[in-house]
Amino acid sequence: MTLRVGNASGFYGDRFDAVREMLTGGELDVLTGDYLAELTMLILARDRLKDPAAGYARTFLRQMEECLGLAHERSVKIVTNAGGLNPAGLADRVRELAERLGIPLRVAHVEGDDLTADLPRALGSAPEGDTPLAAHAYLGGFGIAACLRAGADVVVTGRVTDAALVTGPAAAHFGWRPGEYDRLAGAVVAGHVLECGAQATGGNYAFFADHALDRLRHPGFPLAEIHEDGSCVITKHPGSGGVVDVGTVTAQLLYETGGARYAGPDVTTRLDTVRLSQDGPDRVRVEGVRGEAPPPALKVGLNRLGGFRNEVTFVLTGLDIERKAELVRQQMRDALGTAGSPPGEVRWDLVRTDRADAGTEETASALLRLVVRDRDPRAVGRAFSGAAVELALAGYPGFHMPAPPGKGAPYGVFEAVYVPQDAVEQVAVLHDGRRVAVPPPEETRALADVERPPLPDPLPDGPTRRAPLGLVAGARSGDKGGDANVGVWARSEQGWRWLAHALTTETFRQLVPESRTLAVERHVLPGLRALNFVVEGILGEGAAAQRRFDPQAKALGEWLRSRHLDIPEALL
Repeated sequence: MTLRVGNASGFYGDRFDAVREMLTGGELDVLTGDYLAELTMLILARDRLKDPAAGYARTFLRQMEECLGLAHERSVKIVTNAGGLNPAGLADRVRELAERLGIPLRVAHVEGDDLTADLPRALGSAPEGDTPLAAHAYLGGFGIAACLRAGADVVVTGRVTDAALVTGPAAAHFGWRPGEYDRLAGAVVAGHVLECGAQATGGNYAFFADHALDRLRHPGFPLAEIHEDGSCVITKHPGSGGVVDVGTVTAQLLYETGGARYAGPDVTTRLDTVRLSQDGPDRVRVEGVRGEAPPPALKVGLNRLGGFRNEVTFVLTGLDIERKAELVRQQMRDALGTAGSPPGEVRWDLVRTDRADAGTEETASALLRLVVRDRDPRAVGRAFSGAAVELALAGYPGFHMPAPPGKGAPYGVFEAVYVPQDAVEQVAVLHDGRRVAVPPPEETRALADVERPPLPDPLPDGPTRRAPLGLVAGARSGDKGGDANVGVWARSEQGWRWLAHALTTETFRQLVPESRTLAVERHVLPGLRALNFVVEGILGEGAAAQRRFDPQAKALGEWLRSRHLDIPEALL
């Protein structure tokens, strides 16, 4: 007995037509949609401030207007976290839509994740810092399972773990109960691979150049054929674009993870037990996954208003780039000081995109970026933008900007805190209005690092060549609050024997200078021939704070792959 679970959204704003593509492209039992991220919760919180009836992903409702009938005709159940901060509200809108379209659907939802008003009780003390705009616990899959077991056709949730969108349907379909850790862990792996949509089918893939571009122009979305024992096959609909192979699945498995123990509300998944094998064209078998009791605490994401920010970019062209940059720095410093209270935080970044004797003006130009932040919107508002604009005829030669600075805008801060599992009251609100309490796990286990696995034998000595790391290793990176992870994997056993010894924590620090003053953890995953680096604090207060050029660290892995090392010629 196989459960076919597909995904049609990896974020709020993903491909609109993916729901229709997945419903019409082949057989499915369940279609999931992941719309939430740490940054999304802040966006939805601001929506709710303007309209208390808002707070959910409106895109999902528009997609259902087009495709709810298709799902009903094909007996495909819909499970989504598009409810965001208002799952009950979105469930009501879906019911109204189904009634208007004349489709007999049973709609349920899961609630209990919203701790915004009750956080001091859950924490046992008042949280530090400003009152959060949103505080939501990451729930597991058993609330979803309760809704489906009671006959729901559509299940809407708020904040659940991304993998819960798959573990819930799998638990309902196969009758899994809490404590069946290996089965649940297998479903967590399937859910983690599916959650980011086309990233599992060739999107954002390090070795995309190995495939014909026509194949990657419009990648299909992934699906998992899940078996009763928790194993699965990752694939996609026949004839859809993209590619599913061990490399694309490995890349997604490493995305936004940390060590070998991957904690969740229902189970801690041992990523060091995952075995991948090619099971035919565009089919990857996932098996051997082991699970353990979940940790005693649930993660809660806090989103706060951090302050206000503004920015301006100055274009510096031709000769004397450094002196031009220093002149505008001094002029802006003087102007902001004269204007009164200067911004509390000022950051300059000179990006040397210029070339000598360039054939175009654009390639002769460098970019000087100035970002300011302050708790007071006035400090980054008119005084700041006016100071920049007033230099137009009084600055360095060739002064211009791609666009004038704006009025300044608020930015958010993300923080993760942890509360006891039993401090959160998860409730499945069934399609008939009954409320079913979902108890916390009876058994928990505190997280601890696994013993360091033995490294493979190093390659024998031989000639080396200075070359980019990316010629022999893939990488994928992402954000987790203020931290970033970079997963790096070798494509062959020989490459792994070299990578495991060559890419040490110290080497990583040298290749990524930003990390030299930060804590960097290296986790070894031999079964995936992979190393996972977690860099603490590189993103400051989270993606919404936009502390760095790449605020979500999406390209950090590709930067690492472009750095040069002495690589054995036998691998090149």
